[in-house]
Amino acid sequence: MRKLCAFADEASPAISGQIAAMKRCGIDYLEIRGVDGKNINSVDATKVKEVRRMLDAEGLAVWSIGSPIGKYSLDKPFDKHLEDFKWILEAASILDAGRIRMFSFYPAEGDSPEATEEKVMERLAKFCELTPPEILLCHENEKHIFGETPENCLKIHQNFPSIRAIFDPANYVQCGVDTFAAWKQMRDYVDYMHIKDAVADGTVVPAGQGIGNLPQIVADYLAGGGKVMTLEPHLTEFVGLKNLENGESVKGDFARYRNSDEAFDAAVAALRGILAGIDR
Repeated sequence: MRKLCAFADEASPAISGQIAAMKRCGIDYLEIRGVDGKNINSVDATKVKEVRRMLDAEGLAVWSIGSPIGKYSLDKPFDKHLEDFKWILEAASILDAGRIRMFSFYPAEGDSPEATEEKVMERLAKFCELTPPEILLCHENEKHIFGETPENCLKIHQNFPSIRAIFDPANYVQCGVDTFAAWKQMRDYVDYMHIKDAVADGTVVPAGQGIGNLPQIVADYLAGGGKVMTLEPHLTEFVGLKNLENGESVKGDFARYRNSDEAFDAAVAALRGILAGIDR
């Protein structure tokens, strides 16, 4: 059975607003990232327990912790980041989330590709050592990190079979990678998908309106037994967006929608249109 999931903080920074958007759009699973205007990495256990009670009351569940783990430079102290990771593990336990979204670090200035790879693998090994068997680490391809290309993502998954992939087509577009070629390389390692599309200049658009080959990739994903699709619209300038982009300007047609709810609903409609086309 297909599972629709969402970064509902793109509809509202408030958990109450996220719940309202999910109920309105018929989405049962949350990839939790923003909590009342703060990143999940910056809230405490009391707040996370409150979120769990609110979701439980509405019959909703957390699919994954949309953490910022690994969006961190290799030249920064790792010990602090490791403490952040331990907190994310605790949050996942409180929320009964079976997955943690993560990344594979920004290279340190001046490091060779070989040095970068060695440091990345050392840090990922630490994460794997700390992760209990009931939680699955899922690596997302992302521009400027080690794992921005399918070739480097494959190195991660072949070194650490316990780390699965999140396939994000728009992020590959923004790296100049052909998404369908990347999909054919990566699909055996993919746990779930982020539904996000982009045009050639990197501007994010509703699924199916860019060059990310979303209809073809989603069809192949579902035909191969894939089930979970997380909407990550990036169609409006929501709270926390700039912090996700490592200081870069964010490309988006943000004037197209009157508000975040309208943008979120457009993203849902675009995915449902793709699914309807697959089912015909």
